[in-house]
Amino acid sequence: NEESISLITDMISQTKQNLVRGGGSFYFLLWGWVVLVANLGHYVMAKFDLYDAPYVIWMITIPAFVVSFIYGARNSRNKVIKGHLDRMYGLIWLAIFIAVIIILGFTLQSGEDLNPIILTFAGLGTFLSGNLLRFKPLILGGISLWIASVIAFNISPVDQYLAGTLGILAGYLVPGYLLRKIENEQF
Repeated sequence: NEESISLITDMISQTKQNLVRGGGSFYFLLWGWVVLVANLGHYVMAKFDLYDAPYVIWMITIPAFVVSFIYGARNSRNKVIKGHLDRMYGLIWLAIFIAVIIILGFTLQSGEDLNPIILTFAGLGTFLSGNLLRFKPLILGGISLWIASVIAFNISPVDQYLAGTLGILAGYLVPGYLLRKIENEQF
């Protein structure tokens, strides 16, 4: 039993080191800022009727995806050991990305309000990542995103983007900067 606990502890530690060494905060900060700007921009344009198609601001996610992919490909070489938890961490976010793409693909035409659903999935990934890494700010970040999702389900479609802005601030940016602080201290 002690060897099993030691092995699990070592695996979690290695995954945390790989995340820190690979700039794990980068993803939370990149996507946090991109989604925050998109949510806030969409909210302002729609609320004050500044533009007929406020959803076009979400196009900023395309270059963010490219940057994220390139960054990930380059940093995957820095991992000393890629263990089971590293693969699980990556698979969690891949599964969430695929689920969001499927939802977007089938519901955009229907005019459904997707922000609460996407906040729910972002909360899921963040909460699971925090538990996998045993990093409490990510766990709380996931919970914050779920709270923002519940609020968004109960307010007007335009105001959902303001709830999304606040959810991303608490769910991605705060934990992202705390993770970056750890990265800077260790390297």
